[in-house]
Amino acid sequence: MLVVSLGDLVLDVIVRLEQPLAPGGDASSRITLGAGGQAANVAAWTVAVGGRARWLGKRADDLAGRAAAAQLAGYGVELAGPVAADGNGVIVSLVDPDGGRSMCPDRGVAVELEPVEVCDADLEGVEHLHVSGYALLREPVRDAAARAVALARARGARVSVDLSSWSAIRDRGAERFRAELEELRPDVVFCNEQEEAVLGGPLPGAFWILKRGPGGCSFGEEDHPALPATVVDTTGAGDALAAGWIVGGPTLALEAAARCVARAGSMPWT
Repeated sequence: MLVVSLGDLVLDVIVRLEQPLAPGGDASSRITLGAGGQAANVAAWTVAVGGRARWLGKRADDLAGRAAAAQLAGYGVELAGPVAADGNGVIVSLVDPDGGRSMCPDRGVAVELEPVEVCDADLEGVEHLHVSGYALLREPVRDAAARAVALARARGARVSVDLSSWSAIRDRGAERFRAELEELRPDVVFCNEQEEAVLGGPLPGAFWILKRGPGGCSFGEEDHPALPATVVDTTGAGDALAAGWIVGGPTLALEAAARCVARAGSMPWT
């Protein structure tokens, strides 16, 4: 299966706090750098669980962009889309000692992807198009995502969307975002409980996958418990779950999520 994952490729800065933040002072932490971004995470995990993946988006040929692109390509992911001179995205994730995380994103040139920059060749051979919800929150990237969806459907591919962020949906306007999502008619929607609540409930006609963290996951009408894992960092767990489900269904989805939370960072082990 070839999965095309549309959205961000960023440099992830993961800050694992070993003590509470001290305003005006220091807080001991462990910091790691690596490729990230929801769409890039899904692409990397797709390959890790046995699929083929192509990342599609706009990135930059600067220090952050080159480092992120090299790591993603190293997983065996194809890279597609335009390359700007500079301005690649960077995300700082603050991870609490219990594994919970808060994200501070600078999405850079990812939001500047234009519809004319999405080519037929970018969707060649696609069987499943996965769209990061972050790509639906700003123009022109939202229109570029809509073009990719149209090209994918013309090839008979299935389309999924991850709602990505309850706060971003709130800021966009929940009713507006829901109407725009309905226009895309995704076959599958991934979300967590906060995102579902802000959106106003499931989207009619879409297969609904509800992520509950340590409480497991609902795949349509089927509830599955989370697999046992020692939680180090929850960053990217939902992206690993999405990749696992796309490639192999609920069992592989839960296995990928458990693998992800057991290490720091959002990408698979190399």
